[in-house]
Amino acid sequence: SQANFEEDSQKQPAVGHWKPLMPSKGNKEEPETGCQDAGGVDETQSTEQLNVSRLRSSSVEIREKGSEFLKEELHKAQKELKLKDKECERLSKVREQLEQELEELTASLFEEAHKMVREANTKQAASEKQLREARGKIDMLQAEVTALKTLVITSTPSSPNRELHPQLQSPSKAGFRKGHGRNKSTSSAMVSAASQNVTAEPVSRECREVDSILFAEFQAWKESPTLDKSCSFLDRIYREDVGPCLDFTKQELSELVRVAVEQNTLTIEPVASQTLPVVKVSAEECGGPKKCALSGLPRTCKHRIMLGDSGNYYYISPSCRARITAVCNFFTYIRYIQQGLVRQDVELMYWEVMRLRREMSLAKLGFYPSEM
Repeated sequence: SQANFEEDSQKQPAVGHWKPLMPSKGNKEEPETGCQDAGGVDETQSTEQLNVSRLRSSSVEIREKGSEFLKEELHKAQKELKLKDKECERLSKVREQLEQELEELTASLFEEAHKMVREANTKQAASEKQLREARGKIDMLQAEVTALKTLVITSTPSSPNRELHPQLQSPSKAGFRKGHGRNKSTSSAMVSAASQNVTAEPVSRECREVDSILFAEFQAWKESPTLDKSCSFLDRIYREDVGPCLDFTKQELSELVRVAVEQNTLTIEPVASQTLPVVKVSAEECGGPKKCALSGLPRTCKHRIMLGDSGNYYYISPSCRARITAVCNFFTYIRYIQQGLVRQDVELMYWEVMRLRREMSLAKLGFYPSEM
């Protein structure tokens, strides 16, 4: 066998390749294979140890990277938490401010509500007081209306009852009270009517004939009585009687007198021997005891007039007073008709209106009683 091995070893270099040596069974070289097996085991163990060390190093790296990532996430979360804290603090301040404003608004609303309640209570008390006063005035006016109805039934401008009206007595009998007596235009008109009726003949003794046109106009006015001078009845009287009767030399003052008579705000009062001082107007405008303010002529003035509540007095002559009272008589009577206080036949009311128109015409022409 050795000879074969030698031969083979000598022949192989010529061939150019190695042949593996296969130990035969029972050869003494078996212990070498055991050594080789021990070396392979060591190498495997070392490889495993290397792999374990590699795994350990990779796990350490993973842990380090994970910790770094977690730290970054933690920093981000902390930053976000700080921002949230700041936002919460800002929102809490806003809430506190809103709560304070809400409290102030609630307090102001309650205060305003209490104020409105107080004002309402005050207005209610004032309204109740005014209501009581108005009811009192209504009761007083109802009593006056009742008295006027009684007066109209028992006394008319054509036939006044002197017992019910002491002011209709002549100045020599009645005399002056202390101070200065004052009569409104209606009362003065009644005085004029009574004094004129003393000298005039009774209407029943005269021959009368109804004018159909005038009577038709009066009937149309009587159906819906009004003080509007645009209707045909009053328009004719204004043109034919009222206008000419109140047309004085002093045109401006005449217009004021006409307006005061229409509004029933003219006051006529007698002048005593010692008159009150005139204020707010000059002596020329007011005239004087010896000068008429309406005509501008030197006349003895026994009366003076006041227009409304102006406080200005104007001295007037007896002729001017007669003209003014004649117009006042007419307006007083048609106001009574308008208010439903005259309960007579239409024809009787018509003749009373005609009589009052005649008084205005006579006064315009200068006829007046001596008692004026």
